[in-house]
Amino acid sequence: ESVESCRVTVKEAPSGRGETVLVVEDEPSILKFIQKILTPLDYKVLQAISPSEAIRLAEENSERISLLITDVVMPEINGRQLYEQLKAMIPGLKCLFMSGYTANVIAHRSMLDDGVNFIPKPFSKRDLAVKVRAALS
Repeated sequence: ESVESCRVTVKEAPSGRGETVLVVEDEPSILKFIQKILTPLDYKVLQAISPSEAIRLAEENSERISLLITDVVMPEINGRQLYEQLKAMIPGLKCLFMSGYTANVIAHRSMLDDGVNFIPKPFSKRDLAVKVRAALS
């Protein structure tokens, strides 16, 4: 029954329209989890384990990437700085920030501005699907 209910949840989740999403997360298990959620929903997923890898992927795929999903707190540079760099390369790039910290903590540390697309970790399949669709709309 649990497999069936999982299928129903994914079916009820809003699906993509073939958009390419660049996911940046320094935790491999979370990267894999996000890909498992988004691929069946008709998103093409590019994965990067670091900001430098994300920049390389963005340079190679700049015409295709519609959305950046990035952890806020990462080695090298933070998610906001990464988004600023990629936006310069990819005009119109949308972003969904994610973090294990609450939105209040992140706002208090001035890591993100008010009103940005944000999802707290951990998140459900449906929550991610809804947030991704909203960020792209």
